[in-house]
This record gives sequence, structure tokens and C-alpha cells, in this order.
Amino acid sequence: MSNQYQVGDFIYDANIYDGMNTDLADLEFYKRWLPQNKNTRILELCCGTGRLTIPIAAEGYAISGVDYTKSMLEQAQAKAAERGLTIDFIEADIRTLHLPEQYDFIFIPFNSIHHLYTNNDLYKALVAVKKHLKEGGLFLLDCFNPNIQYIVESEKEPQQIAAFTTKDGRNVVIKQSMRYENASQINRIEWHYYINGTFHSVQNLDMRLYFPQELNAYLEHSGFTIVHKFGSFDEEAFTDCSEKQLFVCR
Repeated sequence: MSNQYQVGDFIYDANIYDGMNTDLADLEFYKRWLPQNKNTRILELCCGTGRLTIPIAAEGYAISGVDYTKSMLEQAQAKAAERGLTIDFIEADIRTLHLPEQYDFIFIPFNSIHHLYTNNDLYKALVAVKKHLKEGGLFLLDCFNPNIQYIVESEKEPQQIAAFTTKDGRNVVIKQSMRYENASQINRIEWHYYINGTFHSVQNLDMRLYFPQELNAYLEHSGFTIVHKFGSFDEEAFTDCSEKQLFVCR
């Protein structure tokens, strides 16, 4: 077992990221929970290329986006400018976040907490969220509900998980393989990239799995009250078979 965790540089290719991530089911979920008052302050953590930040800003909300990866933020800024939107995109580590104001609504979408690999990483991030959230404000996040059977099946051989064409004209196919480490709860994922019909590279996408009871405990220990826990973006009740864990917290 290694305590070195990796996400390959190519995974942060902004055009490939945008080409792969076009589903907006999560956007509708987060929009349902936004404050009705559009003068409130919204903060998205791990915003990537602004997939959710930009459409929320387009509805008149004052939203800021934080991400650790400069190339993603540059893409987000360019996309916002194309739509005539002014959004404050901030390059920062959410574990050590220190911004000058508090927010009415903070969210961490798109399974991003799986890249907080240790218990201390998660705790630091939750403490930072709590520090930046106004009294009575809402904190939402989503992540996977670990499915060990799915992981075991995926360990057998690479499975194709995506095929798309990027904005800059590349035909991309991604095949996925994975190996789970029980002791660390790290799912060692490899994405095998094929560009324009030719093998390009294998990129690591390590993800820490958070099981339902431990995630509940971490949120409560960090000072949050779990108002709702859903199992899907349609707000179905969380069950043993749920693919997702979605939290609405105060």
C-alpha cells in the first residue's frame, strides 16, 4: 500500500474535462437549494471550469468559484467572459482557504471530496467551510456511495467509460481500470486515454472513498447539522442501494 496519491496532469486538460462532463443533473439539484434572495453570496469549492458556477451566475447570483488548478480556472474565466459574466475565480486549496468574507451558501459538487485523501484533509476542508459559512447558511456536497461489488468487477479488465469530441477537435476514448486498497480506502483508478484512435497515456485518478456512517460523523463533528441526506439528484431517500450521497447541512 502506498500513501502517495495522484491525479494525472492530463485529467486537468480543460477541453477534455469539458468534453467529458456535459451532464447537468447536479446543476438542477443545487439550484433548487439556492437562496431566493439573489443578493446573497454563493461560494462553489472545486469549481473546475465553471460548469456549475457560470449558469448560476447567469441567473443573477453573486457567486465565486475556488479551485486548485490554474488551467481549469483559466478556462472558466474565458467561458464566463464569452457570456459577458464577471465572476471571481480564486486559485486556492480548500483545506487552507482564507477568504475575507462569509457566504450564505457554500457547495462542493461533483464528487470532489474524494480527492481529500486523508481524514485530516477532510477535516481541514470542513473546518474551512464552517469558517466561511454565515450563521444559518447552507452547505451542500455530493459524493459517491462506495460500491465494492462494482469496484471488484472493474478490477478484471479496463471498461470504456467515455467517448466524445472536444471543443478543439480531438476524438477521445477513455477506458477505466481500478484497484481498491482496503486499509487506506483509496480506489486506485487508471484512465487509459485514446486520442484520435491512438493510445495516448494512462493517467491516475486516485479517489478516497467515504462510507456513509463516517461521512455523517465527520460533518457532525465539524459542527454541521445534516438537514437532509439524499441518494440521488432527484432527492430520493438515501438507501443501501443509492449510487450517491448528497448532503444538505446547516
